[in-house]
This record gives sequence, structure tokens and C-alpha cells, in this order.
Amino acid sequence: MLRIAVPNKGSLSEPAAEMLREAGYRQRRDPRELVLADPDNDVEFFFLRPRDVAVYVGAGTVDVGITGRDLMIDSGASDVEHLSLGFARSTFRFAAPVGTASSVDDVAGRRVATSYPGLVLAHLGEHGVEPAAVVHLDGAVETAVRLGVADVIADVVETGTTLRAAGLEVFGDPLLVSEAVLIRNGDLPEPEGLDVLTRRLQGVLTAREYVLMDYDCPLELVEQAVAVTPGLESPTVSPLHDRSWAAVRAMVPRSQTNRVMDTLYDLGARAILVTSIHACRL
Repeated sequence: MLRIAVPNKGSLSEPAAEMLREAGYRQRRDPRELVLADPDNDVEFFFLRPRDVAVYVGAGTVDVGITGRDLMIDSGASDVEHLSLGFARSTFRFAAPVGTASSVDDVAGRRVATSYPGLVLAHLGEHGVEPAAVVHLDGAVETAVRLGVADVIADVVETGTTLRAAGLEVFGDPLLVSEAVLIRNGDLPEPEGLDVLTRRLQGVLTAREYVLMDYDCPLELVEQAVAVTPGLESPTVSPLHDRSWAAVRAMVPRSQTNRVMDTLYDLGARAILVTSIHACRL
């Protein structure tokens, strides 16, 4: 069986479980379950702390795992990113008291508080910056400067409201733009069964990104219409009972659905229907 590590709690847990369900895999009903076998799909799931997933994958105890890009890098394990999963996106930034820093070079000689010391040290090392110390905190990093344990912090930044309330401002380029990823051990060959898991997850990602659009179009306008909805390879065009019209079907990016419908209607297309895609293989 392919051994898959899945986060057992936190912001990664439920989206990961939902994606695996959509991909056709069994998922636990009892949050106390630590191991779940899915013999029909020849996989076995291990529910681990999000921070531990990369460690177990790097040790070869499990074959692959779902975790955050930030946690993978922070672990220092010999893991590689196999597939981006498109959820749990976050941005890591440096922050300091207003007006005291403007670039990563200003971190030199200062104390940095963070929940991701491995990630921070790797980033500073890439830029040749030597901090005075990296202080590892498990939470409430934004209070570290006020409490006198650090001069700079490195943390997830969304709106920046919490930082501003603490008298801090972000500076420099982001350390990392993170999201959920499927990882594997970079020192070992790809495990058997990973290709099937990858295709299934890619199918879910595509189904979430695209919709299926059907519409009727006058024959003389078909070429203009299919230019608006080219699909992935080519749209399907079928004759209608009224031979002066054709039915067209194509995959369209979900984010562009209404704009495309407006364009087709203005062009002369009618009976425009949109259907969600549950799963696909491309």
C-alpha cells in the first residue's frame, strides 16, 4: 500500500481530507483515528501533526504526505515538493517597529522571533545575513518585540492588522509564499502508486478550476464562438435538428464563467448552460 501522511488537525486538515474524498479515497469519521486503511484504492493514511508530516516523509516512514510548503522547508528534511494543492495559501514576511528596517540586510545583528526558525535561517543564509539570534516561539510572535525578546519578527501576514496594532510594519520581500503541497522523499525513488494519487489530485484541481459550458450557436458564428471558448484541446461542436445551429461544449475557467457567458450572448449564442465538474482526467 502507498503510505500517505495527512495533517490530523489545524487549517490543513479538513481541506486535505476533502480533497482526498473528492479524489475517491476513504477518510476517517472519527478524529481519534490515527491510521486508516483504504484497501480498495491500495493506500493507507496516517494522521499526524502537521509539523511532523515532513519529518516522517524525510525519514522514509511514510511514502508521501500533505503539508505546508513552509513546514516542509522549516523541517530541514530531505523532502521535495511533488504537487501544489492550491489551498492554505499564506505569505511570510519580516516585520519590525515602524521606521527601523527596510530590507533583509537590516536583520543582520538583530534578534529574530519566529515559529519557523529553519525557514528563517535558510532564507537569511541565502542572502548572506547573520542575525544575532533566532528566537523560536510557538505563537503570538507579534508581541515578541514589545516584550523585549526580539528586535524583528518573521511571521505569516494576511491583512497586517495585528502587526500594526503591535506597532510593527512589514519590510523587505516575502520570505516565502506558502500553500499546501504533496511531498515525497527526495533521496528515494518515486513510490509505487504515486502516479495514480497524482492523477487523481490533479483531476480534483482541474475540476475545481474549470466548469463545463454548453451553448447553442448559429453556424455562421461558430468560429467566433469557439475562439471565445477554445477548451483545453478543442471544443465539441455538434449539429442540432435545426441545421442552421450547432451545439458547442467546452471547458471554461471557473473564474471567467460570467464574462464568457456575456460575450457569447452578445455574439448571438443562446441556451448557455454551465455545469460543475466533479472529477476529470486530462
